[in-house]
Amino acid sequence: MKRRRQDLIKKIIEEEIIETQEALAEALLARNVRVTQATISRDIKELFLIKVPAGGGRYRYAVSPQERVQFSEARMKRLFKDNVVRCDFSENIVLVKTVPGGANTVASALDAVDWSETIGTVAGDDSIFVLVKPKEAAEIIARRIQDLLR
Repeated sequence: MKRRRQDLIKKIIEEEIIETQEALAEALLARNVRVTQATISRDIKELFLIKVPAGGGRYRYAVSPQERVQFSEARMKRLFKDNVVRCDFSENIVLVKTVPGGANTVASALDAVDWSETIGTVAGDDSIFVLVKPKEAAEIIARRIQDLLR
């Protein structure tokens, strides 16, 4: 549901000039998606939406052109505390369990921090596989993730 809503938000802001959170909520409602202002605000943060000039002194929401957004440690901790349920590892794979719908955002953050030991992530709805090289580093990555939960 969350991913579908966020994909719809990206589509809406590409097709329409959306200047406010209220306008975005109305555009979603017109597509039979009812959301609160708090949800809109979280989606905007998670999607890294920015405001760009729309002409005439007005600004609109847009997807950030920056593919790899930097995550501060405080932001990572907040994201992980809000979404990660547990973490474990085996061989060269770290499993991160999240709340339903949270895996894509957490995986994106893990990709963005670009830890040298991680090759990449694969996310489902509530599970993430983090591929680690060398396999001895899996415990280190799992510990880093656990530290973000504290």
